[in-house]
Amino acid sequence: MSATTTNPPKHLVREYLERRSRDPKPPPTPEEIRRQLGWEMLMPADVKMAQQRS
Repeated sequence: MSATTTNPPKHLVREYLERRSRDPKPPPTPEEIRRQLGWEMLMPADVKMAQQRS
């Protein structure tokens, strides 16, 4: 089974990385990064479930 995913525009990723590089706090969790970039709906539910179990 092949899932098609789309990536956010490169300028949004660059802006995010620029903001993060200036933030003194530790990096957020991968889930939070996906949420901030609007990627949470791109990841199949079965992959999300597998990550939570590990």
